[in-house]
Amino acid sequence: MPNRLAKETSPYLQQHADNPVDWYAWGPEALEESKRSNKPILLSIGYSACHWCHVMAHESFEDAAIAKVMNDNFVNVKVDREERPDIDQIYQVAQQLLTQRSGGWPLTMFLTPDQRPFFGGTYFPSTPKYGMPGFPDLLKRVRAFYDENPDDIRAQGEQLVAALARMQPAAAAHPSSFERSPLDKAADYLEQAFDEVHGGFSGAPKFPHPDTLEMQLRRHAASGDKQALDRAVFTLRKMAEGGIYDQVGGGFARYSVDAQWAIPHFEKMLYDNGWLMRLYADAWAVTRDPLFERVCSETAAWLIREMQSPEGGYYSSLDADSEGEEGKYYVWSVEEVRAALTPAEFAVASVAFGLDRPPNFEDHAWNLVAAHPVADPAVLDSIRAKLYREREKRVRPGRDDKILASWNALMVAGMARAARVFGKPGWLASARRSLEFIRTAMWNDGRLLATYKDGHAHLDAYLDDHAYLLAALLEVLQAGFDARDLAWAQEIGDALLERFLDSQHGGFFFTAHDHETLIQRPKPGPDNATPSGNAVAALALHRLAFLTGDTRYSDAAAGTVALFWPQLQRQPASFGTLLAALEEQLTAPRTLIVMGARDAFGPWHALLDTAYLPATLTLFIPTGTEGLPPPLDKPPKDTVTAWLCEGATCRMPIDDPQTLRDALELPRIATTL
Repeated sequence: MPNRLAKETSPYLQQHADNPVDWYAWGPEALEESKRSNKPILLSIGYSACHWCHVMAHESFEDAAIAKVMNDNFVNVKVDREERPDIDQIYQVAQQLLTQRSGGWPLTMFLTPDQRPFFGGTYFPSTPKYGMPGFPDLLKRVRAFYDENPDDIRAQGEQLVAALARMQPAAAAHPSSFERSPLDKAADYLEQAFDEVHGGFSGAPKFPHPDTLEMQLRRHAASGDKQALDRAVFTLRKMAEGGIYDQVGGGFARYSVDAQWAIPHFEKMLYDNGWLMRLYADAWAVTRDPLFERVCSETAAWLIREMQSPEGGYYSSLDADSEGEEGKYYVWSVEEVRAALTPAEFAVASVAFGLDRPPNFEDHAWNLVAAHPVADPAVLDSIRAKLYREREKRVRPGRDDKILASWNALMVAGMARAARVFGKPGWLASARRSLEFIRTAMWNDGRLLATYKDGHAHLDAYLDDHAYLLAALLEVLQAGFDARDLAWAQEIGDALLERFLDSQHGGFFFTAHDHETLIQRPKPGPDNATPSGNAVAALALHRLAFLTGDTRYSDAAAGTVALFWPQLQRQPASFGTLLAALEEQLTAPRTLIVMGARDAFGPWHALLDTAYLPATLTLFIPTGTEGLPPPLDKPPKDTVTAWLCEGATCRMPIDDPQTLRDALELPRIATTL
């Protein structure tokens, strides 16, 4: 019989619905049962595309004997970290405090009935190996420790909760103390950390870290730092040529297990690709590198083809595994490639994709990389198309088809930015379909919901959902002005101030003021796999203030940067997005309002859409648009006219694109490595 998880919306939880484990989803029922029975909670956190989550499920959660040990000794709670990032954040940090080791997924934590963790780890094997005990033996030892040491566990729980509280930012600065040193310190650190051979800023495993690359592009735009640009462009090229990028179907995997970007952990996540779409479009705007345009084009095609629901929202992820094997869908044997192509095509593909080199994956297989440039790109395009058709005959990886507001917002921003840069109305239409889906299915009476599946939206949205959505609306407004989007942006901004802002100390809590009580209420500041919600809120609200004239938004933005100012000074490279917010606190963003007849905007679009102006908001507003806030409500002219405003100060109107080019001091296309 299916367990309780069969009723959940999360595909990850549904994957465990047939386990013999008596699973609960996180909620009052599980917490009350733990208190009633005095059984500790076994909390298992993962996500549907997670390879090691599948391994632990197959080894332990599907085993009837191990499940009996779990059921006899614990209240077993399964959490999808993508639907409940609030719970995941708390217990990832708690695991690191308890074990002094980095976290990850699956996360396995043991809690008292009052939710305080007393032991934990990540993956545990079913039998002793890797220097770890077998899971059933561990379960018995943990339960014995819980029964025999209640006082020690209580004292440790109190200490851990106190330690979590001490990790909250507290000593805020005054905005008058802001200065550039964190920006310069971060640049110096990244210069030292840069991998000059393979790109990136670490060894294996190697993650894209879009926030770091964005820092480099912004630094080049602000100061002309050629080395910063070269580091970003070199890394983006190496990623696009590596196996972390799907050379056949487009889109990026989560990360590379090696330092060369060759072998990915094969899951594809929506959030990575949304952020990287924007980043590659921006890099193309600076360099005009055709590789970056191809990456955007192929990634957009994959997203629209495989990741956008008929209703409009984008799905969450593709699994790393198919048929129980990691990467099986993506890797090739030489014989498979040869059979799919003509002899002449195979001769090209063999060199282009590295098949003439030793196998780079398990079982004498190849994960394709762009090993050598090809003289005729059209030939390679034909080869890719044939390999894609052949690959489609395989069993596809599982797809997590829940729709998350936060990740959709990241993709809307990336797709809209790329659509504007490359002049692709179909991409903008895709972004707008997702945005409209969120508006109709996940926005209810002024409240945003976090997740949607099978006609049901639920769970109150978090800080990230609101902040990313606000940033996405500002991006879409630049791709095509709609007064409805601006009004919605103001509603989202108001929700941030009313439901998440810490009015006493500054910054935003990850959960709303009326959220359920957990053992901690975090205020995350550093970027992780996704940008910091506090940083995105600070950046987007500051910009919204200059569009609307509402200083509440800019006050909250400044207070957020002030809250994290001590951390920014100590570890600036961890705060890429917040550094962008700091930069716009030091030099107010420019607002460029182009107003006139919609059909006369052509020359102005040609000038502005492909320019990389990271600290400039550009709005094309048709004459006669009603209900504009005062900063945007410019007097109508007979011809298209631009108003360039720096902070709250606007220059004289400009009625010629070339004059505007000079006023913006638009750079020439950069030459790079």
